[in-house]
Amino acid sequence: MEQLQAAIAFGADAVYLATDRFGMRARADNFNIEELAHAVTFAHSRNVKIHVACNVLMMPNDTAQLPSYFEEVQATGADALIIGDIGAFAIAREYAPKMELHVSTQASVANAEAAKVWHSLGAARVVCAREMSLSDIARMRQETPPSLKIEAFAHGAMCMAVSGRCLISSYLTGRSGNRGNCSQSCRWNYTLEEEKRPGEHFPIEQTDRGTLIMNAKDLNMLAHLDALAEAGVDSIKIEGRNKKAFYVATVVGAYRRVLNGEPAENVYSELLTISHRPYNTGFYFGEAEQECVEEGYTKQTVHVADVIDCSTHAGAYLITARCRNRFSERDTVEVLAPNSPANTLQIKNLCWIPENGVSTPVPTANRSCNIYTFEAMQAIQPGSFLRMRTENFFSEVCTENASQS
Repeated sequence: MEQLQAAIAFGADAVYLATDRFGMRARADNFNIEELAHAVTFAHSRNVKIHVACNVLMMPNDTAQLPSYFEEVQATGADALIIGDIGAFAIAREYAPKMELHVSTQASVANAEAAKVWHSLGAARVVCAREMSLSDIARMRQETPPSLKIEAFAHGAMCMAVSGRCLISSYLTGRSGNRGNCSQSCRWNYTLEEEKRPGEHFPIEQTDRGTLIMNAKDLNMLAHLDALAEAGVDSIKIEGRNKKAFYVATVVGAYRRVLNGEPAENVYSELLTISHRPYNTGFYFGEAEQECVEEGYTKQTVHVADVIDCSTHAGAYLITARCRNRFSERDTVEVLAPNSPANTLQIKNLCWIPENGVSTPVPTANRSCNIYTFEAMQAIQPGSFLRMRTENFFSEVCTENASQS
């Protein structure tokens, strides 16, 4: 729910999510049916739609559960189902007739003929295969009925497999990525072992074509939203269901600002502040790229607090916040708020609010998820996030550790 609220506050006009069944992020903190109903009510009260992902590889036991499941989902008032299996699609059409049906990228719709078949079966929207170029999408748009909406991914993690359909995780760990339980085996480090030299491991060298293993760069199309629109894309999709609310707010906020008319070059730096692999533009302008050097994520900021409340106090503003990472008196932090560029403020008169409610002045906020207050000379909208530049954060961590040792 936290991520959904952040997506809506920072400008999404639809949110896709999964329940605790049939979604491609089985290990995420997904919604049960009752929670989904609350999510739909919350979103609809803000004129935002809810699209429920039901896009795992369907097995016989799954399809037997789908009629009652689709009836339950439809009863919540959710707007659409995102489906990748044609059998599940047919069941949804029968048991959830009031809902729009969207074709998942897992179906690998990469040409107009496939899109038209799905449309003839009742699809209101297709999510393009990740492997399509902008020219491919433009051609699909020209050759399909205008009533069929086209959606394309604009941001987020890229899978090295065709539209995310991969067997590596299942083979190595027994956890099927196609069933929503991927172990991210493509992100692991690999070495070679020659059969006549057991126990002797050799690094896998890279060539001028890049690494020979599978770590894909992250997708970032912020600077090319006009090109996506010109190609006929009706809706852009941001991948992020396993991300925290701070990530969701940052990325959604950046894309919303550009969609609202801000130059991408003024906003692009926002996408460097959150955890990400090196960016590229996927298959839109050529072949997607692997990250052949860096392992893991990079980021420029650390999420330190969530703003809960803002009230006037002694000629200033009293900010109530939930601590996420350590910050201290006189630190300079950045405020990430909906529909506005980030700005900075200095922490003053920091206090801890324990369970007994007695405000206690402290030099540092270091109790994760505890409530703190501080004074600021500017109002901060509840639902905003506070972040700190990583060089300041890690410098402080190292200094404190050194003094403790």
